[in-house]
Amino acid sequence: MKVKHVIVLHGLYMSGLVMRPLCSRLEESGVKVLNLTYNTRDPNRDAIFTQIDEFISNEPSALVCHSMGGLVARAYLEANSAPSHHVEKVITLGTPHTGSHIARRMQQKGFDVFLKNSVEFLLTENGDWPFNAKLYSIAGDLPIGLMPLIVKSSRSDGTVLLDETKLKGMAEHKVFHLSHTSMIYSRQVVNYILERLNEDI
Repeated sequence: MKVKHVIVLHGLYMSGLVMRPLCSRLEESGVKVLNLTYNTRDPNRDAIFTQIDEFISNEPSALVCHSMGGLVARAYLEANSAPSHHVEKVITLGTPHTGSHIARRMQQKGFDVFLKNSVEFLLTENGDWPFNAKLYSIAGDLPIGLMPLIVKSSRSDGTVLLDETKLKGMAEHKVFHLSHTSMIYSRQVVNYILERLNEDI
């Protein structure tokens, strides 16, 4: 049995529009896709989780998420609805699973207005992946962005530190020589995602 439904979640300050090329590739592979747009600065958990529940129904499903979207996916699994038990795989692109260093620094400097309620996701400090769904964490190591200026000599995709993308219990950690945003549009990354989705559950 293979995944039939895929929910795609974008990252901070973005919308489903940026995920459309990725969604098109996923749809071409034969899966049904929900490209879910949500307000990243003021996310409505109930509304987001209800949309995901309704889309999953009782089908084997996966979540494909960029950045903060991966933390929203985790919160969804933690809510433990009946449909969430049909999520077999979670594939994240540049998700700061252990918490975002940049978001934490912004909060410390008093820039909360730019983050608003996204901090409830971005400042979580997770140490492991306790869910039945397999986690495939994709990271980038092309540091185009603020991170090299904030943390000298660090390995990052320019926005998220490489170490922030690692969790105990994940199925696989894959690093591509890409920046935080470019991994959304990378053919290499899409091919990797399709390989993971097409593996039997």
